[in-house]
Amino acid sequence: MLKLMYITNQSDVAKIADENGVDRIFIDLEKIGKKERQGGMDTVQSQHSIEDISEVKNAIKQAELLVRVNPIHEETEAYSSSEEEIEEVIKHGADIIMLPFFKTLEEVQRFFRCVDGRVRTSLLLETPEAVEIIDEILKLPEVKEIHIGLNDLSLGYGKKFMFELLADGTVERLCRKFREKEIAYGFGGIAALGKGMLPSEYIIKEHYRLGSTCAILSRSFCSPKETDLDIIRNTFETGIKEIRELEEECKRHCDYFVTNRNVVIEKVNEICR
Repeated sequence: MLKLMYITNQSDVAKIADENGVDRIFIDLEKIGKKERQGGMDTVQSQHSIEDISEVKNAIKQAELLVRVNPIHEETEAYSSSEEEIEEVIKHGADIIMLPFFKTLEEVQRFFRCVDGRVRTSLLLETPEAVEIIDEILKLPEVKEIHIGLNDLSLGYGKKFMFELLADGTVERLCRKFREKEIAYGFGGIAALGKGMLPSEYIIKEHYRLGSTCAILSRSFCSPKETDLDIIRNTFETGIKEIRELEEECKRHCDYFVTNRNVVIEKVNEICR
């Protein structure tokens, strides 16, 4: 089964997600440079804080707590250094720390030095520069998990639609490299079944075809603006159940993945015309 992640800093929402089978609650501290590179996109800029980590941690019982920190950076008037930030994230109880938007081998090495094996780590591959040096990155023994961030990576390549990278073979080539190194990997986000410009069921089948083990539940799965806890609870109860049922189907009918791949390519091409 895919490890499903949901981004929230609200402890009551995290509790509902945890109770309904979400595997990882995702706190997002990334702010440096994000507004500038996604300013024209329909995206939510995170307002999460380090203090949210311990509050959410106390609200969940089964799910792991993943925290995305800022890209590697020095201390400024607005931000503590990467070393200080990661230290605080570990102290507040993160199970997994994710490094976003890296471009160089040195940034990844510095990240691993900061963490120093105290918690698990995940790399968010979302720049063309990182793709160019991925073979060097994969030689690092600390690399155990990578997630392909399709939104920023597609922006970096000048694409119109983030799932073009799924249709043009970019994701498949990267997944093959990860699989050869026996590194856990995932990509992109998924909505509730039947939702999204490219309906979620096609994307989930691609996860299975490519051997992916992890996906983020997008804000079109459950909007962060929704405040009614009964609606949120129903969304997770229904949505996660439907996703898991589709996953069981994927396990039984692996031979239809090639057909699904062709449908993905056709629909992405239609969207981008």
